[in-house]
Amino acid sequence: SLCLDFVMNHTASTHRWAMAAKAGDPWFQAYYHLYEDRTIPDQYEQTVPQVFPNTAPGNFTWCEEMHKWVLTTFHDYQWDLNYGNPAVFVDMTKSILHLANLGVEVFRIDAVPYIWKQLGTTCRNLPQVHTIVRMLRMVLECVCPAVVLKGEVVMAPKELAAYFGTPEKPECHMLYNVSTMVNLWGALASRDTRLLKAQLDALHALPDNCWFVNYLRCHDDIGWGLDEAVENRLGIDPQKHKEYLYHFYEGNFPGSWAKGELYNYDPATGDARSCGTTTSLCGVEQALEKDDKTALDYAVKRDLLLHTAMAFLQGFPMLNCGDEIAQLNGWDYKNDPDRVEDSRNLHRSKFNWEDAKQRTQKGTLQNQLWQGMEQLRQMRADPCFAPDAWVTTWDSHNPGVLALVRKRGEETLVGLFNFTEYPAGASLDALGGEYHTPEGTSVWLADVELEPYQALLVHR
Repeated sequence: SLCLDFVMNHTASTHRWAMAAKAGDPWFQAYYHLYEDRTIPDQYEQTVPQVFPNTAPGNFTWCEEMHKWVLTTFHDYQWDLNYGNPAVFVDMTKSILHLANLGVEVFRIDAVPYIWKQLGTTCRNLPQVHTIVRMLRMVLECVCPAVVLKGEVVMAPKELAAYFGTPEKPECHMLYNVSTMVNLWGALASRDTRLLKAQLDALHALPDNCWFVNYLRCHDDIGWGLDEAVENRLGIDPQKHKEYLYHFYEGNFPGSWAKGELYNYDPATGDARSCGTTTSLCGVEQALEKDDKTALDYAVKRDLLLHTAMAFLQGFPMLNCGDEIAQLNGWDYKNDPDRVEDSRNLHRSKFNWEDAKQRTQKGTLQNQLWQGMEQLRQMRADPCFAPDAWVTTWDSHNPGVLALVRKRGEETLVGLFNFTEYPAGASLDALGGEYHTPEGTSVWLADVELEPYQALLVHR
């Protein structure tokens, strides 16, 4: 199935609508938020946060051709659309139907929470956003009911459920599971799965119509949006924890195995995000540079641990292109004047086809990852991964070990994931009984010993 990005919030400043607006066409000028002076923009700036305060400060851009200020939430070349003008919704709907008619079956609708603007608000997650997404879903249900809407909603977990709508009035079919992605990386660096478990428990409490796309990396950064209330309850300082995580994955912390870069660092708030490929953030790049075989072995184990945990979760697993062949960071972006200003280009490198050829050669790093991804496919063939399976976390009695349980009918599958580089014990005595590994080895969950970074799957 072909999936395309469908950008809801804005067009490029070079889009034909924007070009017509620049040329003075009042019809298309009404497609955007335009102001002749700073009066209204300054009022917006009082309540609307900045998305990229360092690389794209402010929410408005001066257009010399029109002699007007244009609302540009993200970058100066991305003009926000005015959905208060019904013609915008009509034309956007025409566009998505045209693409569906060409055979696109999945639309990743981009930046959805931002599409409605209202003075005096943050211009995020407003009720009108949900009305628009609901209208779009209704049109698609009527015209092309097999099309799937996949929402990119990078917001706090409490905001997510609303974007699914309700069973009677649905909106998105599925959403990207940003929070779990962040918590998986947090657990790995902290050797502590308590935040991850709490976040998964919150997701498992959502209604049955809430389906997530689970992933480790994508084209974007890792934004450290952790649940501060839970951190405080666990005795974790939210700000210090965030700083630890982004410095750790930058490779700028004693004992860090990672190689990455900061994105959008703000010294005033101490906020920053992290960039890098899965493989490099897990330690493969550093191990190769040091020619350290032991470190490389641990790095591969980290990579496969994260992928296995991600694929075990409730929802759909998504693999990022390059993860299956151990794609490393693309540092050459620093030599390109068009890309050097955006550190996300570190993991937006071209696919390495030479490395891809190594995936079938036994003993290569690429083959290790390729085979690991194939094992995920085999794991997901288990009946306990059916859509109607019951999924929950379990107390492992060890903060370094995440325990997940899948159950369908009489079948039970338990996953134990050691997020530390040390041997770790776990006790799931309440589950009771004898379990078996895929190889047929008997395991008693009252007392389990895990190897460093081991993902142990047992069945009953």
